[in-house]
Amino acid sequence: MAVTKKAEAVEKKKKGGFRETVLLLVLGVGIALLLQAFVVGSFYIPSESMENTLLINDRVFVNKLAGKPERGDIIVFKGWNGEDTIKRVIGVGGDKVACCDSKKRVTVNGTPLDESSYLYPDDFPSKERFSYTVPQGKLWLMGDHRSASADSRSHVQEPGGGFISEDAVIGTAVVRYWPLSRALIFQKPETFDKVK
Repeated sequence: MAVTKKAEAVEKKKKGGFRETVLLLVLGVGIALLLQAFVVGSFYIPSESMENTLLINDRVFVNKLAGKPERGDIIVFKGWNGEDTIKRVIGVGGDKVACCDSKKRVTVNGTPLDESSYLYPDDFPSKERFSYTVPQGKLWLMGDHRSASADSRSHVQEPGGGFISEDAVIGTAVVRYWPLSRALIFQKPETFDKVK
């Protein structure tokens, strides 16, 4: 009789432990899905347009709650063709973006950018000359590998004039986590601090 009660108690405890494990697993998956949907996203890099900052098949985490994009941020957004796209913010609403000054540099509000920390080696800041004022609520975006990037410059003849709405932004890239050997926390280049 005592052995049977003891066996029943052990069986009951096993069932309770299994239910608790399943509940915790479901809860963990639910939290992970909520984080993925609203807080942090993982994106892979499909093209060479952001080299050498990001190489093909690199992976980045994006903060979806980062707030309004700032000059110098690397952002993921719904691109001109409707696909998730990654580029660097060069100008925000109200900025005058232009290329090139006498030293062949991109300028923002007349301030030349020193893009040596992120521009692809031996690439031009832009082969095309341009001068645009970014409308409020819009962004002017460029890839770091300018000669291989279909960015705002490539879409100026389309509706929207090459600008991307702030509402199309999915989030700001905060870290390159893959491959592990190239892991990096992104920081805004200092050159953008000089822009007024």
